[in-house]
Amino acid sequence: MQAMVLEAAGRPLKAVELKVPEPGPDQILLKVLACGVCRTDLHIVDGELSDPKLPLVLGHEIVGRVEALGANVEGFAVGDRVGVPWLGYTDGTCRHCREEHENLCDHPRFTGYQIDGGYAGWTVADARYCFTLPEGYSDAEAAPLLCAGLIGYRSLKMAEEALTGETKRLGIYGFGAAAHIVAQVARAKGYEVFAFTSPGDTAAQEFARELGAVWAGGSDEMPPQELDAAIIFAPVGTLVPAALRASRKGGVVVCGGIHMSDIPAFPYDILWEERVLRSVANLTRDDAREFLALAPTIPVETRVVRMKLSEANEALQRLRRGELTGAAVLIP
Repeated sequence: MQAMVLEAAGRPLKAVELKVPEPGPDQILLKVLACGVCRTDLHIVDGELSDPKLPLVLGHEIVGRVEALGANVEGFAVGDRVGVPWLGYTDGTCRHCREEHENLCDHPRFTGYQIDGGYAGWTVADARYCFTLPEGYSDAEAAPLLCAGLIGYRSLKMAEEALTGETKRLGIYGFGAAAHIVAQVARAKGYEVFAFTSPGDTAAQEFARELGAVWAGGSDEMPPQELDAAIIFAPVGTLVPAALRASRKGGVVVCGGIHMSDIPAFPYDILWEERVLRSVANLTRDDAREFLALAPTIPVETRVVRMKLSEANEALQRLRRGELTGAAVLIP
């Protein structure tokens, strides 16, 4: 099979021929139909996430068709269309798993990081961490639901602590793949969305307005009203004090990425008055089940740019340069 492989951090992915993998007892073999390109992939390529297996097949927004089942697999059949997300394995025995916080597992393994992912024609995945996908989405349209959607949904759930009062104003910093999905869920829940983009990115601001944002502007601007909550998807540490300054007393600021540049020193008074700053780590399987059931009822529409598997390096560069509206999806 063809695969795009990372051999070392800082290098472009290399097109190689690999043997089609065989599923272990708990795994399913998938023919990859589509795989989304995520900012986390960029963090891995750039060496900002320091524990990848190498060489590595990237990709953790995988849509695939089941071609073979391991001996212990239940709940799937050959021919099923399934999704594979970032969380690929948990030990099930550590304190966090026992307390139903498997996203914080002490010994996790992640798809496209410690487990070969979907930048390839075929892949294997632990069936216990795979999900049936909702009908009504093409393969490419379903791919972003599996990370941009799931991590965004978990981030929104954390922000909702502050979205229960007279006003329900949600700020979203960084209007890319995750934000364009979260904005639709937020609007369906009746929240007002305020979108913050790179200064001068009028295309992203217009995209946000198309999706129902009541205001869109640069991340260097203050919104016209105080925010009740904010989610930061852009991996830019300077946005943390900016979001705190824009938030009301008792507001919540959620950092929704796996990596962020250093957060600069900021005065205590913008955190004081019971503002909350928190991060979101990974996802749980319950998050996936909830969101994948919710998405088609809204319905969430994903904006995708389809690209060939061989164009993976170009897709990553376009993501780096902020040239994508929505999400890039590789089609083997």
